Amino acid sequence: MPENKPVIGISWEPKLPQLSFGTKKNSNEVPGASAVYKPSSELMDGLFVPPNDPKKVNKLLRKQIKDTTGKNWFDMPSPTITPELKRDLQLLKLRGAMDPKRHYKKSGSKSKTLPKYFQVGTVIEPASEYYSGRLTKKERKTTLTEELLSDRKLGEYRKRKVREIEERNRPGGVDKWKNRGPQSRKRAKQRRH
Repeated sequence: MPENKPVIGISWEPKLPQLSFGTKKNSNEVPGASAVYKPSSELMDGLFVPPNDPKKVNKLLRKQIKDTTGKNWFDMPSPTITPELKRDLQLLKLRGAMDPKRHYKKSGSKSKTLPKYFQVGTVIEPASEYYSGRLTKKERKTTLTEELLSDRKLGEYRKRKVREIEERNRPGGVDKWKNRGPQSRKRAKQRRH
């Protein structure tokens, strides 16, 4: 004879609807309910129950797959773009304007869109470059932007270029002495008489 033992603690079982994978359409579907969002009237005891329709199930599964480059590129994930990363990528696109001595090949895409898939790494110098090509601790920065802004030579080059552009665009001489074609001749006649 089985004994009914008293239940210690709380016991709970969800009330699940019967799943049917038929092609029958329900006429009592709530408008505005999608595969991801369910109104509170469709939740069972406050829990999300997967939809009955296999097409909706497949759509949910596709949304859960991580966005990667594929097997040929070792499933490299697309990183979340932070403001710092965005600034660094924009600097890499404009690297041709940074240094007058270096010339880079033009980028294949002329669009201003940032790449979707990329990875950021850290360069580690070998022990043989301890005295030659190594950055000191003061010169090392967290982002590429900070490193370029702290470079003294690059700052001097930028300032010199800005000065040259300003001098080129600055109006030369007094404005009233400029020859403006027939209008200036008329004014000269008026001054004479």
